[in-house]
Amino acid sequence: MMHSGRVAVVGGSVAGCAMALAAHRGGADEITVYERAGGRLAERGVGLAVHNSRYAELESAGYMDADMPWVQLVRRRWYVRDERASGPLGHPIGTMPFPFRTYNWGPLWGELRRRVPESVEFRTATSVEAVRTGAVGAEVDTAEGTERFDVVVGADGYRSVVRAAAHPGLRADYAGYLAWRGAYPAGRLVDAHLWDEEDCVYAVFDGGHVIIYRIPDGVGGHRVNWVLYTAPPPGLDADLGFTSPTSLPPGGLTDALGAHLAHVADALLPPYWGAVVRATRPEELFLQPMYDFTAPRYALDRVLLAGDAATVARPHTGAGAVKALQDATVLESAIATATTWPEALESYDTDRTVAGRTMVDLGRRLGRALVERTPRWRDLDQAGLESWWKQADGTGAFGGRELRPR
Repeated sequence: MMHSGRVAVVGGSVAGCAMALAAHRGGADEITVYERAGGRLAERGVGLAVHNSRYAELESAGYMDADMPWVQLVRRRWYVRDERASGPLGHPIGTMPFPFRTYNWGPLWGELRRRVPESVEFRTATSVEAVRTGAVGAEVDTAEGTERFDVVVGADGYRSVVRAAAHPGLRADYAGYLAWRGAYPAGRLVDAHLWDEEDCVYAVFDGGHVIIYRIPDGVGGHRVNWVLYTAPPPGLDADLGFTSPTSLPPGGLTDALGAHLAHVADALLPPYWGAVVRATRPEELFLQPMYDFTAPRYALDRVLLAGDAATVARPHTGAGAVKALQDATVLESAIATATTWPEALESYDTDRTVAGRTMVDLGRRLGRALVERTPRWRDLDQAGLESWWKQADGTGAFGGRELRPR
């Protein structure tokens, strides 16, 4: 067992905190986390979902627990705008089981951050400018100077500096459509009794859909969380630089993109769900272009990649946070059972590179089914919906793959 070594974790978000915890539990004796933000992470309030089975695995591994606030969902209801609808929710296409816990990103990060031991040096407001890797170690450059480590973990998101060191020139591909996202206090809902708290809603239309569910607010209440996927009208995104990985922060939507969102909400969604989207204030809206990529290797020389630094799969998979936390469990096991760093990195790479490819493939397949080549929603019934979903999900990886026993 290897109980030595200096480890740097670049990025201090959910993936970064989990990887720091993994390195500590695995046996690394000196860990430094570099986070470029200066304390704003806990304020992020968007939602994420974790399949009940994946939660059970992560709880068993010690990376999630019941003290992290969640909302339990049970079913997924599908609605379409149609003259057959007897009420504002729209015409119901079908209902599917949906055993997911939902979380608020900020409180979840806060809980993970509190679990990182005090022995881990957590440097906020510190940007990593470059990483250099070799066969026996890696160097990290910041404004304060250069430090050398046995291993550098890249948990610094889809614009990863660490990935650039391991795989120069690897770029994410823009999928050609966008996710509008919003979250706001549930007290703003009108006729909240029409929407069961245990329901995740898919309100669908030609060329896209919106997913709506409740998340915890971190203080005992709920927030409404929604993500709407569709391609903008031709040319609307031409000058916004979406061909390179980027996003528009809360309050940053252009007038044209805001107008298109309003059109979708008013004309394409059932009235109730359109009103849920419209209740979002400008400062609560942000835009996330869809990208795909996965690193050809998760570990190379003395750097390894985790979370979005390694793989960006479209959020349709329902497994982004799950995969980042799974990366951490595999790293912990790899360090704890290896006798050398190269052995640990090879073990991690063998497991996680395959997992990354699986999730990117699933994201593309679901993107085609839910956005790019949508069916005639109004023609589907329960049986038709179930058959269509079975084809769209393919290998059944929605919600994340089961962790391999180790």
